Amino acid sequence: MTSPYNYRHLYYFWVVAKEGSMSKAAERLDMAIQTISTQVHDLEKSLGHLLFKPSGRGLALTDQGIAALNVADQIFSIGEKLPEILRDASKTPRKKLTVGIADGLPKLVTRQLLQPIFNHQSVQVVALEGNFENLLANLALHKLDLVLADRAVPDNKNLKLYSDQIDQSPVDWYASHHFFSKAKKRFPACLNELPILLPTQHSSVRLKIDQWFEKNNITPQIVGEFEDSALLKTFGASGVGILPAPNSVDADLNATYQLRSIGACKNVYEYFYAIRAEKKIANPLIEAIIKHNKTVVP
Repeated sequence: MTSPYNYRHLYYFWVVAKEGSMSKAAERLDMAIQTISTQVHDLEKSLGHLLFKPSGRGLALTDQGIAALNVADQIFSIGEKLPEILRDASKTPRKKLTVGIADGLPKLVTRQLLQPIFNHQSVQVVALEGNFENLLANLALHKLDLVLADRAVPDNKNLKLYSDQIDQSPVDWYASHHFFSKAKKRFPACLNELPILLPTQHSSVRLKIDQWFEKNNITPQIVGEFEDSALLKTFGASGVGILPAPNSVDADLNATYQLRSIGACKNVYEYFYAIRAEKKIANPLIEAIIKHNKTVVP
C-alpha cells in the first residue's frame, strides 16, 4: 500500500517548522528556497491541509501544521538516533547473570564468590538479597540463575535444586584496635569481659558459635545482634564490640573496617554454597563461580 505522502517532503516541512522560515531551512539543508517551498506545498496538497500561515517576516504553523509537527518530531527524532542505535547493536552483548544472595551470607564473602565472573568480558550481574527460602522458591521458578548461601538446599524432591559447596572458612574473632589494650585475660577467656556482637539466628554459623561459647565456658556479654553482616562489621569498626567473621576475608576486614583477628573460633567453620536449578551446568558464568566445587548435594 502506497503512502499518501512523501516522507522526504515531510522532512523538509519538519526542518522549516524547526527553523521558522524557508530561508533558514534552505540554509540548513543547503538547498534552494524555491525547491523547499515546492516540496512543502506538495506535502500540503497530498495531505489536503495548509500547514503554514504567514506570520510577520516568517511562518507560523496552522493547527494542522502543529499536529503534523508532533508526528514528524516522533519520526525524525527517532531517525536521528539511528546511528547510535546501530553502534550499540554492533557491540558485544553483555552476559547477564541474576544471583540471589541469602541474607545470612557475609557481604565480603559474596564479593569474593562473585569475583571470578568479573574476569569475563561484557558481564552484567544482578544481585538480589533476600530470605533463603524465598530465594529458593524464585530459583525453582527460574526467576534467578543462581543462589549463593551459607547453607545447602534442604532435601525436597519437589524443588529439584542442587547445591555445590564452593568454599569454606574457619571463623576468627575480630576487634578494633580499641579492644586490644582492654582485654586483661588471654583469649578466649577475654571474651567473658568484652562486649560481643553477633549475627542473628538467621545465619547458619550462629548456632555453632553458641555451642562454642558453651564448650569454652564463655558467658558472652551480647550488646548487639545483626541480620546484615556489613552492619555488624560497621558497629565492630566503631568500637561497639568484637565479632566473629570468616578469616578468608581477613585482608578485607583489616583494609575496609580496620578489624584484626584476636583469636580463632576453633573448629567453627562457615560453609558457602552455590545453588542452581539445573544439575547439568550450561552457563559459563556459573561454571566460573563453582569451578572449585568440592561437594555436590543431590
